[in-house]
Amino acid sequence: MTENNALAHIGVVGLAVMGSNLARNFASRGHTVALFNRTYEKTAVLMHEHGDEGSFIPTKTIEEFVAALERPRRAIIMVQAGPATDAVINQLADAMEPGDIIIDGGNALYTDTVRREKEISARGLHFVGAGISGGEEGALNGPAIMPGGPKESYESLGPLLESIAAVVDGTPCCTHIGPDGAGHFVKMVHNGIEYADMQVIGEAYHLLRYAAGMTPAEIAEVFKEWNTGDLDSYLVEITAEVLSQVDAETGTPLIDVIVDSAGQKGTGRWTVKAALDLGIATTGIGEAVFARALSGARNQRAATIGNLPSGELSSLEAQGVDKAQFIEDVRRALYASKLVAYAQGFDEIKAGSEEHGWNVDPRDLATIWRGGCIIRAKFLNRIKEAYDTNPDVESLLLDPYFKGEMDGLMDSWRRVVILATQLGLPIPVFASSLSYYDSLRAQRLPAALIQGQRDFFGAHTYERTDKPGKFHTLWSGDRSEVEA
Repeated sequence: MTENNALAHIGVVGLAVMGSNLARNFASRGHTVALFNRTYEKTAVLMHEHGDEGSFIPTKTIEEFVAALERPRRAIIMVQAGPATDAVINQLADAMEPGDIIIDGGNALYTDTVRREKEISARGLHFVGAGISGGEEGALNGPAIMPGGPKESYESLGPLLESIAAVVDGTPCCTHIGPDGAGHFVKMVHNGIEYADMQVIGEAYHLLRYAAGMTPAEIAEVFKEWNTGDLDSYLVEITAEVLSQVDAETGTPLIDVIVDSAGQKGTGRWTVKAALDLGIATTGIGEAVFARALSGARNQRAATIGNLPSGELSSLEAQGVDKAQFIEDVRRALYASKLVAYAQGFDEIKAGSEEHGWNVDPRDLATIWRGGCIIRAKFLNRIKEAYDTNPDVESLLLDPYFKGEMDGLMDSWRRVVILATQLGLPIPVFASSLSYYDSLRAQRLPAALIQGQRDFFGAHTYERTDKPGKFHTLWSGDRSEVEA
């Protein structure tokens, strides 16, 4: 513990697991950290269990907490998103002075961050919405950090955040993302990509388990092997760990005693809602969110199991499919679907940045996501190279490297989608991602018919391929065309 007359370099409000681990991370890097929690019990627990890990200043009131901070004061809030965050922000703002910095490190909705930044800046304070990824382990040992807010606030705050962030190739996984809500917007989309990434890994597991008839332990070995190649990533790594775990109570694979109903805290839904508002097709992310929702419809699922017709189903043996080839096909389909998820996420970030004037640099994101965060993956280096070569590329899928990769994945991807459908196994993200890819490359889409329908019933007009302007057909009249 620090002497009472010393001042803290930074403070943490909210000492649940994430806040506690962040505080310990700061202290382990040589920073003095002020601590405050709504109930002092958690502060006392941290001091009892980890007080010897560094220099901490425990406090019992917001006023005492603020007084313990050096100027400009820097305080990170790690509390539940929503009204609780607003309450703590207002308490801090009342006790702080102009130039001090309030940092929201939770998963806040970016529009709330935009609002809060305006309100706090009007009081002469700085407000920073910082996305922090890496879970409990990352918070303690080095997360990826995505701070937004005023650029000048990063001059004071940046070195502190960079000192606790993960480091890859000598570069901290932390950088200033952009003004007001940019940091939380980017973290939101990061989480949306995470949803899709986890779902396609789940679909790959499901195919190996119920199409190829493999045991969880066997599938764990497959994922360990996959993690040494193009699919090298944190999520693939931990998938092997989960699948190899045996339940101590029953002696069966742990995966078989976990209820197949996935939870969610909102960031995936927010990503899809924002994409809809921006007119961006994040179909893989959307299907991943819906897959979780459907998994949670337990009463509906229970009522329909065995009570809905399936049509004639097949099997690998009936299709004459070689098991080893099938496993490799699933690997390639997983890789292709993951690439689509990242491409869609970067599309949404680009659109959000343009909509709000944030000037987010995709090269920065590919750099800081390489370590610390949940979606860290080997091919993020390739994504950075793609944006280094052409920052304005229309889609990551058009980058020469990824075009070459897709060329080697397509046949396997199509075989997996076809076979899964014949077997009656759900693959919402595998299938929707392939459909998205085919829609991008299609010379014509059925939207022309939709425009004709819209003009028929609502006189919404349409454009022509052979001349400029907007047109309407007099459907209820002589069906002649008029210029709108």
